[in-house]
Amino acid sequence: QVQLQESGPGLVKPSQTLSLTCTVSGGSITANYWSWIRQPPGKELEWIGFIDYSGSTDYSPSLKSRTSISRDTSKKQFTLQLSSVTPEDTAVYYCARGSTSGWGSYDYGGKGNQVTVTS
Repeated sequence: QVQLQESGPGLVKPSQTLSLTCTVSGGSITANYWSWIRQPPGKELEWIGFIDYSGSTDYSPSLKSRTSISRDTSKKQFTLQLSSVTPEDTAVYYCARGSTSGWGSYDYGGKGNQVTVTS
């Protein structure tokens, strides 16, 4: 059974960098696609980006300039960094495993990490 667990701060100040880590158990991050997704309050789910089995990344065009996803295969972790955050980045952030690069191909996901951007 594959399990994913997000970890990171619940509060971030405006203009700072949000950093979240997803720890994977029961599976290898050198296979499949590993995504970050978020859901702002009252809005739909939004794909942020992924890092794939080879370490290649792809990001949402609207967030690309502020987003970086990296991984540590020895720890089975992948990390999201979102810079220059504003209150509009307040959301529940999820990590998920996808079988393809396409939206909705997810078969496992974490429970989510609430991040609030506030001064």
